[in-house]
Amino acid sequence: MELEQTILKADLGAEKIFTAEKKGRKIAIEVKDFDASSAISELEKTMGQLQLYQWALETQEPDRILFLAISEAAYISQFQRLIFKFVIQRSKINLLIFEPNQEVIIKWITH
Repeated sequence: MELEQTILKADLGAEKIFTAEKKGRKIAIEVKDFDASSAISELEKTMGQLQLYQWALETQEPDRILFLAISEAAYISQFQRLIFKFVIQRSKINLLIFEPNQEVIIKWITH
């Protein structure tokens, strides 16, 4: 993605962004593992990245919907905490929860 001639790339490693289609709808997915030593710091970083990606999508592909993909384990251990719930709801972050070993999507949550 590009925003004002600045190329936006996801982090290297396990975290990445990719695009796909879900039932005919275009989506962009940012994958995060939330296994850093500070989950709150990871949340802060992720929120900034998602905002940049959302702005880029709004200008380049406004019909594409952005999702944050997290493992079921991260969803249970981190995203049930009040601060995570607040941030996700307040920022209207769409979630894709998956089981990494079986490579199965468990749940889609849209706002």
